[in-house]
Amino acid sequence: MTKSKFCGVAWVTGAGKGIGRSLSRDLATMGRRVARTEKDLLSLKTETGGASGEIAIFPADIENPREIQGQIDKIQNEIGPIQLAILNAGTYIRFGLDDFSIDAFKKQLDVNVMGTVNCLAPLMHEMKIRRQGHIVIVSSLSSYRGLPFASAYGASKAALTNMCEALKPELEKCNVKISVVHPGFVRTPLTEKNKFEMPFLVEADYASRQILKGIWQNKFEIVFPPLFGLILKFLRILPYSIYFTIMRKLVKK
Repeated sequence: MTKSKFCGVAWVTGAGKGIGRSLSRDLATMGRRVARTEKDLLSLKTETGGASGEIAIFPADIENPREIQGQIDKIQNEIGPIQLAILNAGTYIRFGLDDFSIDAFKKQLDVNVMGTVNCLAPLMHEMKIRRQGHIVIVSSLSSYRGLPFASAYGASKAALTNMCEALKPELEKCNVKISVVHPGFVRTPLTEKNKFEMPFLVEADYASRQILKGIWQNKFEIVFPPLFGLILKFLRILPYSIYFTIMRKLVKK
């Protein structure tokens, strides 16, 4: 990758921890970044102080559309138009049938879906006017098919993937790129809460490299790790009778 490929302003949401933090650190060698969570990002700014790029901190709550719009305006007024936006902020709430509730499900959708939309809407408006920009939305391999104990999380990520697929042809007409990221299990503060063995677990630094590589190659879908992605894609085409037989075994565990 060359520095010129990522010149200008890149906005990374959820940049305080996990994948977002690694992305911000990597982008620090390629251009200027905009990060979100002030508490964690102050330490990130110190950590990357010697990089060629610059980290600017613009904390905002993705569940507050007015606050997001205000911060996007502030970013563009103070350091320039956003060329690359990586909408990574999200959460994972694991619950099964016994803990299923309206509040838990709504919280998952409010953060993962509407939080992303709150960022996406003003970004698309600005990029459409400029006829330039690249939007990257972090979904999940869980979007491929319903998985036990992830009814809300999987639904939220499937919504993001479907949304990206729907928007791509229209955005192309405006010369704006959009990519969707389908990661497997990545070691982050969220996945550290899992009590089960996570197959094909990768580090956040690996995830960052795969995402930036996919952006460089102008891919619509960025999938990693590759083998886990192939397995989940295979499960997606199985008939229900076979698929549910496999899932019942997982529930018994």
